[in-house]
Amino acid sequence: MEINRNQYFMAGIILVLLGLQVRMVDSYVLSEDATRFLAEHTSGTSSSTTTILAWTPPQLTNKVIELPEWTGWCLISIGSVLILHSLALKGT
Repeated sequence: MEINRNQYFMAGIILVLLGLQVRMVDSYVLSEDATRFLAEHTSGTSSSTTTILAWTPPQLTNKVIELPEWTGWCLISIGSVLILHSLALKGT
């Protein structure tokens, strides 16, 4: 399957908007459920073991994600290149 002009343009718009959002927000605070999900899947504990043993994990503080400054600029620049590439392609 070949990617056409409109798909390049849409991917570029999405990446530019995502990059702008990353540049405008300092940090992201995950919800309690997302923090628990992340803790279970990165620490290697299985939820079936905790259910069988009726053990409740200690209360977790919500995880804060702070992205580096270059992440937003990277997304914006890649999106801009995709938009310009879509404009350079022949229309179908």
